[in-house]
Amino acid sequence: MAADRYGRSGRVRVLLDTNALLIPAQFGIDLYTELLGIFGDFEPITLEEVVDELTGLARGRGRDAAAARVGLALARRSTIVPSGSSAESVDERILEYARQEGCVVVTNDRELRKALLREGVDVVSMRRRKTLDLVRG
Repeated sequence: MAADRYGRSGRVRVLLDTNALLIPAQFGIDLYTELLGIFGDFEPITLEEVVDELTGLARGRGRDAAAARVGLALARRSTIVPSGSSAESVDERILEYARQEGCVVVTNDRELRKALLREGVDVVSMRRRKTLDLVRG
Protein backbone atom coordinates (compact mmCIF):
# COMPACT_ATOMS: atom_id res chain seq x y z
CA MET A 1 0.00 0.00 0.00
CA ALA A 2 1.37 3.41 -0.93
CA ALA A 3 2.13 5.97 1.76
CA ASP A 4 -0.02 9.05 2.05
CA ARG A 5 1.40 12.57 1.94
CA TYR A 6 2.27 12.36 5.65
CA GLY A 7 4.27 9.16 5.18
CA ARG A 8 1.66 6.89 6.78
CA SER A 9 1.13 3.55 5.11
CA GLY A 10 -2.58 3.35 5.94
CA ARG A 11 -2.02 0.01 7.62
CA VAL A 12 -3.16 -0.56 11.18
CA ARG A 13 -0.23 -0.38 13.58
CA VAL A 14 -0.39 -3.35 15.94
CA LEU A 15 1.78 -3.40 19.07
CA LEU A 16 2.61 -6.92 20.30
CA ASP A 17 3.29 -7.50 23.98
CA THR A 18 5.25 -10.38 25.49
CA ASN A 19 2.39 -12.74 26.18
CA ALA A 20 0.87 -12.09 22.75
CA LEU A 21 4.07 -13.43 21.23
CA LEU A 22 3.76 -16.54 23.42
CA ILE A 23 0.22 -17.35 22.20
CA PRO A 24 1.25 -19.33 19.08
CA ALA A 25 3.39 -21.82 21.01
CA GLN A 26 1.13 -22.00 24.06
CA PHE A 27 -2.28 -22.20 22.36
CA GLY A 28 -1.58 -23.12 18.73
CA ILE A 29 -3.07 -19.90 17.37
CA ASP A 30 -1.39 -18.43 14.27
CA LEU A 31 -0.96 -14.85 15.47
CA TYR A 32 -0.23 -13.23 12.10
CA THR A 33 -3.04 -15.07 10.26
CA GLU A 34 -5.53 -14.06 12.96
CA LEU A 35 -4.40 -10.42 12.79
CA LEU A 36 -4.71 -10.46 8.99
CA GLY A 37 -8.26 -11.72 9.44
CA ILE A 38 -9.10 -8.90 11.85
CA PHE A 39 -7.37 -5.97 10.12
CA GLY A 40 -6.46 -7.00 6.62
CA ASP A 41 -3.14 -5.29 6.16
CA PHE A 42 -1.31 -4.41 9.39
CA GLU A 43 2.11 -3.31 10.62
CA PRO A 44 3.38 -5.42 13.55
CA ILE A 45 5.45 -3.50 16.10
CA THR A 46 7.35 -4.82 19.12
CA LEU A 47 9.07 -2.74 21.80
CA GLU A 48 12.74 -3.45 22.52
CA GLU A 49 11.75 -4.08 26.13
CA VAL A 50 9.45 -6.90 25.04
CA VAL A 51 12.28 -8.48 23.05
CA ASP A 52 14.44 -8.21 26.18
CA GLU A 53 11.77 -10.00 28.25
CA LEU A 54 11.48 -12.77 25.66
CA THR A 55 15.26 -13.14 25.50
CA GLY A 56 15.40 -13.62 29.26
CA LEU A 57 12.61 -16.20 29.19
CA ALA A 58 14.18 -18.03 26.24
CA ARG A 59 17.38 -18.68 28.22
CA GLY A 60 15.51 -21.04 30.53
CA ARG A 61 14.24 -24.56 30.01
CA GLY A 62 10.83 -26.04 29.57
CA ARG A 63 7.64 -24.98 27.81
CA ASP A 64 7.84 -21.30 28.67
CA ALA A 65 11.39 -21.05 27.32
CA ALA A 66 10.40 -22.86 24.12
CA ALA A 67 7.39 -20.55 23.73
CA ALA A 68 9.67 -17.54 24.26
CA ARG A 69 12.00 -18.74 21.49
CA VAL A 70 9.00 -18.95 19.13
CA GLY A 71 7.96 -15.49 20.34
CA LEU A 72 11.40 -14.10 19.56
CA ALA A 73 11.20 -15.44 16.01
CA LEU A 74 7.80 -13.75 15.60
CA ALA A 75 9.07 -10.52 17.13
CA ARG A 76 11.86 -10.42 14.56
CA ARG A 77 9.18 -10.37 11.83
CA SER A 78 7.92 -7.08 13.26
CA THR A 79 9.36 -3.59 13.48
CA ILE A 80 11.32 -3.43 16.75
CA VAL A 81 11.30 0.04 18.31
CA PRO A 82 12.42 1.68 21.57
CA SER A 83 9.52 2.75 23.77
CA GLY A 84 11.02 6.15 24.46
CA SER A 85 9.46 5.95 27.91
CA SER A 86 10.99 6.18 31.36
CA ALA A 87 8.12 4.22 32.95
CA GLU A 88 9.28 1.43 35.22
CA SER A 89 7.21 -1.48 33.95
CA VAL A 90 7.03 -2.80 30.41
CA ASP A 91 3.22 -2.69 30.63
CA GLU A 92 3.33 1.05 31.39
CA ARG A 93 5.68 1.57 28.45
CA ILE A 94 3.31 -0.35 26.17
CA LEU A 95 0.41 1.81 27.35
CA GLU A 96 2.32 5.06 26.77
CA TYR A 97 3.60 3.99 23.34
CA ALA A 98 0.15 2.83 22.21
CA ARG A 99 -1.45 6.11 23.28
CA GLN A 100 1.23 8.27 21.65
CA GLU A 101 1.46 6.31 18.40
CA GLY A 102 -2.19 5.29 18.01
CA CYS A 103 -1.52 1.55 18.01
CA VAL A 104 -3.85 -1.33 18.67
CA VAL A 105 -2.31 -3.60 21.32
CA VAL A 106 -2.33 -7.39 21.25
CA THR A 107 -2.21 -8.75 24.80
CA ASN A 108 -3.62 -11.52 26.89
CA ASP A 109 -2.64 -9.79 30.15
CA ARG A 110 -5.90 -9.02 31.97
CA GLU A 111 -4.61 -6.00 33.93
CA LEU A 112 -2.89 -4.43 30.92
CA ARG A 113 -6.02 -5.01 28.84
CA LYS A 114 -8.18 -3.19 31.42
CA ALA A 115 -5.74 -0.27 31.62
CA LEU A 116 -5.59 0.05 27.82
CA LEU A 117 -9.37 -0.01 27.44
CA ARG A 118 -9.74 2.65 30.20
CA GLU A 119 -7.38 4.85 28.17
CA GLY A 120 -9.40 4.32 24.97
CA VAL A 121 -6.83 2.04 23.29
CA ASP A 122 -8.20 -0.81 21.16
CA VAL A 123 -7.08 -4.28 22.28
CA VAL A 124 -6.86 -7.66 20.58
CA SER A 125 -6.91 -10.61 22.95
CA MET A 126 -7.56 -14.31 22.93
CA ARG A 127 -11.12 -15.54 22.93
CA ARG A 128 -12.07 -19.06 24.07
CA ARG A 129 -8.44 -20.19 23.64
CA LYS A 130 -9.15 -20.58 19.93
CA THR A 131 -9.08 -17.21 18.21
CA LEU A 132 -8.27 -13.53 18.64
CA ASP A 133 -10.89 -10.85 19.07
CA LEU A 134 -10.81 -7.04 18.79
CA VAL A 135 -12.27 -4.96 21.64
CA ARG A 136 -12.67 -1.24 20.99
CA GLY A 137 -11.31 1.06 23.71
